[in-house]
Amino acid sequence: MLIDSHVNLHAPQFAEDQAEVIDRARAAGIGLMVTISDKVSSFEAVHAIAMAHDDIWATVGTHPHEAKENPGLSAETLIALAARPKVVGIGECGLDFHYDLSPRDVQAQVFRAHCTAARQTGLPLVVHTREADEVMGDILEDEMGRGAFPLLMHCYTSGPELAARAAALGAYFSVSGIATFKAAAEVRAVIADMPADRIILETDCPYLAPVPMRGRRNEPAYLPHILAKLAEIRGWTLAEAEHRTEDAFFQLFHTIPRP
Repeated sequence: MLIDSHVNLHAPQFAEDQAEVIDRARAAGIGLMVTISDKVSSFEAVHAIAMAHDDIWATVGTHPHEAKENPGLSAETLIALAARPKVVGIGECGLDFHYDLSPRDVQAQVFRAHCTAARQTGLPLVVHTREADEVMGDILEDEMGRGAFPLLMHCYTSGPELAARAAALGAYFSVSGIATFKAAAEVRAVIADMPADRIILETDCPYLAPVPMRGRRNEPAYLPHILAKLAEIRGWTLAEAEHRTEDAFFQLFHTIPRP
């Protein structure tokens, strides 16, 4: 089974043809998708998509870009929403010091609330990190010291040092279309060194369309291009790559029944 662990089906880019996008994904062999909450105020729309489709699940959380929307976001709020049917993860959350669309202290405060929610629910934390490697590593190690929780470094493009620190904490990693980009040699080098049993796939659609679709709106149907690149990087057959990433997905998202 091909699984897209990170889609943004509530995004405005899909407003006109969401149903067709989902149909194309299924036709391309995508057996399951996780649609991601970018902010708690969008959660109802995200959750409704999951509830409408047997093969789509959801997360709850606030992206660091949106942390300023609700700087007082509490773990209790996240935990209550995570109790809804078909909610299988906490996030997307984390730190983004590239755009700094929310103040850094607010990003960190909101991120820690998500860590607490993941710890208390046992659901995997879906982490976004960009140009914040040292601070991210420090926070993750501190929060894991308070009690462990499942962890996914989504669309990982940061350096090998943070990758090693996260891997030591038991983190999983998801590979996106960035792995196919010509200029992404450093990303591919990190992917080559990731724990073989903790790698999953994602499109992050509608963003980051893989080669040869780069420049277009991304869709879950393009996931096979990412699978092929992962297989190439790791020296796996396509069948082995599909099997390994499927196994890792169900180990991480342990509340989703395996078909």
